Amino acid sequence: MVCSTTFSVRPYECDSYRHVNNAVYLNYLEYARMDFLRQIGFRYGALVDAGYYLYVTHVDIYYKASAYLDDTLCIETESVKLGAVSGTMHQTIKKEDGSICAEADVTWASVKEGKPSRIPQEFIVPGLKPESGSGR
Repeated sequence: MVCSTTFSVRPYECDSYRHVNNAVYLNYLEYARMDFLRQIGFRYGALVDAGYYLYVTHVDIYYKASAYLDDTLCIETESVKLGAVSGTMHQTIKKEDGSICAEADVTWASVKEGKPSRIPQEFIVPGLKPESGSGR
């Protein structure tokens, strides 16, 4: 399941070169991952209330084209791997014309009381499971 999150580049996200600062893309990706979880019905607040957290453990990001002030960006997010305590999401940041600004694979782990912990079954919603044939 691929979910999309759309927003516009804001002035404070641009650097002295007048494009989105590379570090800001990590914020964009996090915002879109949380929106993805909301869209698939994953109850993140309930997970935290149960004492679990999802920590990002690794990010591979490939910058391909710059984004500029007022560009409308769309981030497509999909789950491409799900294990007992961790998973990976693939994210693509695109401009309105379809050109790709960046692609990233973000690996996360479930943690409880500071230790890797299996996600309770009640939180394994269909969209969290990768679709067969996703090719990643």
